[in-house]
Amino acid sequence: MSIESKRREALVYHAKPTPGKIKVVPTKKYATQRDLSLAYSPGVAEPCLEIEKEKSNVYRYTAKGNLVAVISNGTAVLGLGDIGPEASKPVMEGKGLLFKIFADIDVFDIEVDTKDVDAFIETVKNIAPTFGGINLEDIKAPEAFEIERRLKEELDIPVMHDDQHGTAIISAAALLNALELADKNIEDVKIVVSGAGAAAVSCTRLYKAFGAKAENIVMTDSKGVIRKDRDNLTPEKAEFATDRDLNELEDAMKDADVFIGLSMANLVTPDMLLTMADDPIVFAMANPDPEIKYDLAIKTRKDVIMATGRSDHPNQVNNVLGFPFIFRGAMDVRATGINEEMKMAAVKALAELAKEPVPEQVNIAYGETRLNFGREYIIPKPFDPRLIAKVPPAVAKAAIESGVATEPITDWEKYEDELLERMGNDNKLVRLLLDRARTNPKRVVFAEADHLDVLKAAQTVKEEGIAFPILLGRKDIILELMKEIDFDPNGIDIIDPKADEECERKNHYAKKYWEANKRKGITLYDAQRLLRERNYFAAMMVNEGDADALLSGYSRSYPTVVKPMLDLIGLAKGATRIATMNVMMTDRGPLFISDTSINIDPSSKDLAKIAQMTARTVEMFGIKPVVAMLSYTNFGSSTHPSASKVQDAVAYLHRYYPNLIVDGGLQMNFALNKKMRKDKFPFSKLNGQKVNTLVFPNLDAANSNYKLLSELNNSESIGPIMMGMNKPVHILQLGASVEEMINMAAVAVIDAQEKEKRERELSLIS
Repeated sequence: MSIESKRREALVYHAKPTPGKIKVVPTKKYATQRDLSLAYSPGVAEPCLEIEKEKSNVYRYTAKGNLVAVISNGTAVLGLGDIGPEASKPVMEGKGLLFKIFADIDVFDIEVDTKDVDAFIETVKNIAPTFGGINLEDIKAPEAFEIERRLKEELDIPVMHDDQHGTAIISAAALLNALELADKNIEDVKIVVSGAGAAAVSCTRLYKAFGAKAENIVMTDSKGVIRKDRDNLTPEKAEFATDRDLNELEDAMKDADVFIGLSMANLVTPDMLLTMADDPIVFAMANPDPEIKYDLAIKTRKDVIMATGRSDHPNQVNNVLGFPFIFRGAMDVRATGINEEMKMAAVKALAELAKEPVPEQVNIAYGETRLNFGREYIIPKPFDPRLIAKVPPAVAKAAIESGVATEPITDWEKYEDELLERMGNDNKLVRLLLDRARTNPKRVVFAEADHLDVLKAAQTVKEEGIAFPILLGRKDIILELMKEIDFDPNGIDIIDPKADEECERKNHYAKKYWEANKRKGITLYDAQRLLRERNYFAAMMVNEGDADALLSGYSRSYPTVVKPMLDLIGLAKGATRIATMNVMMTDRGPLFISDTSINIDPSSKDLAKIAQMTARTVEMFGIKPVVAMLSYTNFGSSTHPSASKVQDAVAYLHRYYPNLIVDGGLQMNFALNKKMRKDKFPFSKLNGQKVNTLVFPNLDAANSNYKLLSELNNSESIGPIMMGMNKPVHILQLGASVEEMINMAAVAVIDAQEKEKRERELSLIS
């Protein structure tokens, strides 16, 4: 994609379908006149009077306790510099989005049109009663130091300048773990800090809080080493000035144990790295390009422990590991501020989390067999689902112990459950899915590539590194459409099964198909005729190893696409039938629904098989399946055959698969409501579990329910995911969106990865 195309894509993302990235959503009923009279006049007077009597009641009756202001004057935005308050608004909205998806914190972004420190502080103080916390963002130094210091002193709610403290907290956690791996003590190591801005100053102060000695620290800026004999030092630079006989970064690097880069790209040379002490720790955190490239550093020193700000290398120092969870913990105990004890608690929690066994969901997302604490894993991954239950409690406990909490937590187990429940509304699974595919992309046939939306999906899949697309369809149309969307055809296989140039391959496929089916009434002529049809051709590409997976179904009815797949691909070894599953991204987290497209009225044995296949597919996503077998009745209260078959399927699963968490038949409300289920059916195997997998008794129910969820709740759907096939083939719903096709391409890649892995394991056994 050209630079202009990327620019246009970014602008469209922010402008369509609604400008911006965040919105306000009502949290109370408003359907009736009674609702409105409670929401506003006259009912609203009652909470107003309660708050007037006791100001702290504002947390009880309003959204203040879960509302953060992201505030900037736009003087130091990303790598853009002083661009002004209006131009900074997209960034502040983006920060608000991160607060919401990682910690379920609501945000108003506030852009303040002043560079005057006093005016800025006065503005924030005047609006502070609205908010439960203040996140200062993208304010240039040295004003940022003064603004944060005074607001922390003058306000009684959490205030943090993330540009300073976010990087400090994450890098400190990484540093503690790196030092442990290098068998070094923080009190003894020599540290070089490249950069003297807000982040560098905050990082160095935090390292000192953990034991780093001032005499062992050297800080540099654009003029070289910050020395005590230099004139006109700011108070912050003077704090870290050295009297050692050092002038340039190159001098400071000799025998240094730790390099902290918060400056500019490519400042550190291989020669500098070679002069460092044994087992050097290098955190090159300049973005987007680090002070020394990761690959170059690793090539230069085999003993280096390396971290960057980039997601495409191990040990990413990413602020999103910190600020959402720090504010979450601080606000949940109604802290009057964010102090050093709370920041240090966050550091320790992150460092400890990196040493704990990593959930399979994270291993799968990052394409690892098993992430383990070590030189390439010293801090948690940003999408580790444990962060929400690990960091906020640590911060909250530190707030209580340091005396700044006004609403202490007593039931910590309940608090952790509440934190996990908060995260049901995010779509991390989609991100994890795409990341997993990128670790080992496969060749995916798009069988209807002469449709614009299919081609758009293939373009994204290629450019995002999810898969290597193979485009089937009329070549002239495909090339014309590619030109229209600025999709470079170089290196892309474009195949028209009906073209003369494909005769040799088509005849080869036809002969292979005929030989496999000649005793089923198929003639060679029949096979040659069928292989002109793109779905037969695509299926044979996968069969013959010319592609790894395929997607089809965008422009054709489901049954017409299923037939060639069954004819050519067939069932996986040991499978007795196929079924499909859809993943619904709901407010309560992902729901896996089966069977949504294939089996019209499955028998009890079929239902049991569908449940097994679904559970295995859920595990492919790194999630432990908790399966409810649905019915219109609960636990056999009806003897009608449609209810009895569900009971029989459950009995079969309990007998032959006792380790599978499954129960039923259950009505939908009891399946999804833990409290109702526990109260009425305390014997259920599902008690104490959050159901994430729903197996419906027939196709009518499953298909209608997933489409109902999609339309009424605007729930994103991934699927139908084909289960039980011998090869990775997946059939789209008619008219699937571009986004749905991209997600399904990722599913097809992961399916191919899994099948390849199983084949490899079987070959080792044999």
